[in-house]
Amino acid sequence: MKTKKTQLIMVWFLPLIVIGGLFVPVLGYLVVAMMAFFLTLSVFKGRFWCWNFCPRGAFLDIVLSKLTFNGRVPKIFRKQWFRWLVFILFLSFLAFRIFSAGNSLIAIGSVFVVMCIITTIISIILGTTTKHRAWCMVCPMGTLQEKIAKLGSKKSDSN
Repeated sequence: MKTKKTQLIMVWFLPLIVIGGLFVPVLGYLVVAMMAFFLTLSVFKGRFWCWNFCPRGAFLDIVLSKLTFNGRVPKIFRKQWFRWLVFILFLSFLAFRIFSAGNSLIAIGSVFVVMCIITTIISIILGTTTKHRAWCMVCPMGTLQEKIAKLGSKKSDSN
């Protein structure tokens, strides 16, 4: 597998957020900025972000691909209903945590840092026991990007 130049740059955002965010919680807003950017990009390019710019994806390709057992990815990961269930669970947890943070910008930033840490831990567990990019199959943001891309293409087809 060939590493893209963009991945060599983007891979550094993951430790910046998951480690640096523990000390400087406002780094969690980098997650918000990336989410806004790639959701906008998905209208035009689908999941292009995932395979080219995602910091976690870069980490999975560059680092975890060397540590994986290349086991089977559970078939349920391919099911749309399961992917949307993961999306709803993560979005619900995120909304609950943001609501619980109140009006504190620091606390809200830390919510995004914690979500990044949790999803990174899950991606490492899945990536070592199955394929290194197993998390990407159920990633809530990837699921949403895919849906936005489909809606965008339907809208342009009807014009």
